[in-house]
Amino acid sequence: MTTDGGRPAVAIVSDDALQRHRLQETTGRFGLRPGFSGSPERVLGYEALPEANLWLITLEDEADHPQLFDHLLDHTDAPILFGIDPAPRPGSRDFVRWERRLLEKLEKQLGPLEQTESGEDLAELAEQPSLPTSGMDVELPTWIIPAQPGQQAEEIWILGASLGGPAAVKCFLDHLPPGLPVGFVYAQHIDGNFTDVLARVLGRHAHYRLQRAQEGMRIACGRVTVIPVDKEWGLTADGALTEKDRPWPGPYGPSIDQVLLNFGDHFRGRCHAILFSGMGNDGAVAAPMLRAFGSQIWVQASDTCANSAMPEAVAGTGCTSYSGSPQELARALVRTLADAALVKQTTSQDVT
Repeated sequence: MTTDGGRPAVAIVSDDALQRHRLQETTGRFGLRPGFSGSPERVLGYEALPEANLWLITLEDEADHPQLFDHLLDHTDAPILFGIDPAPRPGSRDFVRWERRLLEKLEKQLGPLEQTESGEDLAELAEQPSLPTSGMDVELPTWIIPAQPGQQAEEIWILGASLGGPAAVKCFLDHLPPGLPVGFVYAQHIDGNFTDVLARVLGRHAHYRLQRAQEGMRIACGRVTVIPVDKEWGLTADGALTEKDRPWPGPYGPSIDQVLLNFGDHFRGRCHAILFSGMGNDGAVAAPMLRAFGSQIWVQASDTCANSAMPEAVAGTGCTSYSGSPQELARALVRTLADAALVKQTTSQDVT
């Protein structure tokens, strides 16, 4: 049995109602369809079990339910995962890591669960008309000194996304005026074969040119550096991009958590992040660490996402300071940079 569109169904058995609830929410964020959810006693009451692609079992004490596993084995051919650790409190670092471990176990049985953009999705996005001039509803405030294209960036914003991300990030970039004195780093879960297509599509109408990361390149104003999928990338001590001789950690590349860690370690409080639409919880481990540097962590508003699991997971850590649609995020970025420029200008005038 699968969901509409071929998504697997999962059945959940626990003697703790809170654990059933947390497992339902988590598996839903992974794109699985909620099927049966109930106590061991309810399962034993079925002569014909509800259909499911996988059964998740978490019990306070397995010895209290000796008949459960025999009943399941006699009535289903679907994989059975038991001994699942209890889910910690949502929003905690332990909870995020528990989710990651559960995802790994699920994918060993069901295959990759995260959905990403296809070539057809990107082709459809490329056919969208450019925004009219009146649609570009933000302008560069006069007190921001425009950055020259290619000027080395002193401040960067990491854009992290998964399913639904390309459309959201494109809308965000399309609503930015030219000349912002920041560089962008784009970490998008996607098939590596589509990275170059992604760069062409998203940069088509924006003032910011997208470029694939290259060895020795530096993050520059007026550009969006697209992080490759296959190998991990970081920065040298003097700020040059460098490819590491290892794949990204975790199930999907690029790892948004690792991008935040690698770039945050170099830029510290000058490295900020916006998490857009996507499945899973990538970014939820590293975002609080980045926030500890004094960085801004923003997320796309749930009701504007194709899939809100990723930004909601990051927001659940309590480290975010702003949430909005892609257009609102663009306007907020301009306001934030304008406020910082005005403070700097005022401070300079006071000193003189």
